[in-house]
Amino acid sequence: MRNRPIDRILRIIVNPAAGKGRGAHVAPQIEHYLEDLGLEHEIVFTERRMHAAELAREAAMKGYRGVVSVGGDGTSNEVVNGLMAARARRRRSCIMGVLRVGTGNDFAHGAGVPAGIRAECAVLASGHTRKIDLAKVTGGDYPEGRYFCNGIGIGFDARVGFRAQQLTWGAGAVPYVMGALSVLAHYPEPSLLRLEYDGTVIEERLPQVSVMNGTRLGGAFKMAPRALMDDGLLDLCIVRDMGRLRILYLIGHYIFGTQHGRSKVIGGRTHSIDVTALDGTLAIHADGETICTAGKKVRIEVVEKALEILCPPAP
Repeated sequence: MRNRPIDRILRIIVNPAAGKGRGAHVAPQIEHYLEDLGLEHEIVFTERRMHAAELAREAAMKGYRGVVSVGGDGTSNEVVNGLMAARARRRRSCIMGVLRVGTGNDFAHGAGVPAGIRAECAVLASGHTRKIDLAKVTGGDYPEGRYFCNGIGIGFDARVGFRAQQLTWGAGAVPYVMGALSVLAHYPEPSLLRLEYDGTVIEERLPQVSVMNGTRLGGAFKMAPRALMDDGLLDLCIVRDMGRLRILYLIGHYIFGTQHGRSKVIGGRTHSIDVTALDGTLAIHADGETICTAGKKVRIEVVEKALEILCPPAP
């Protein structure tokens, strides 16, 4: 750090536990590529939950050029919340990069970040950026709000994510597929929900509500195949009540992104949506991170062009 202007340095935040321990394994490789590219950087490792948020906030407050999330969607989520905390306190902006070493890596996919450590490091060195939207969920265990970058799942979607996190084996979409089968085997009656967005009100028993900034969840499931991260809108995938076999059939459509237009699926785009459990409760995840397991009401809203991210130029 001595004699190096801090505004030229990227802080590389590595989650060593990401990708079933892949984060720790690839750190020396990242160091090698960044040194070859002549990129000013420092590598730090997370040690606990929300440590990535602390490290990102500190970097932004001190004036680092940017921070890079090395992990999965959960690590990126923490980094984003750290950057937004710094912005709220000191109005300090800081660019963000992503190296995908997690299980799903859905945020990196939606943002156009290429796969492969060498290619991703080359993107960091290129310095090319664009501004994308974030979103904020307020309620549940976060009455003050928590930002997310890729997507939020309510109901079945969230329970699948919770189950996938408990699995200690498998990579990519495998934990989510196994989680889906496990949840289906013990699927409870959906809660009666009230959704309010853009003058539309829906009151039904809804097994699943996905609110997307990116295109996919779980490494393979295209919940919003036409979503854009810079259009100022959130894409909706709302599923009406159906039996277990029809849900299993619908999961196949998610893989190909062909669920919209099915009789039990409601799509749409909105700037914000309010979700209330009229009976039962809300199980919610954002970018795979738990928002609540028994909430009653949340508001989800887009935050336009809130994040500047290192990525390849548009084709």
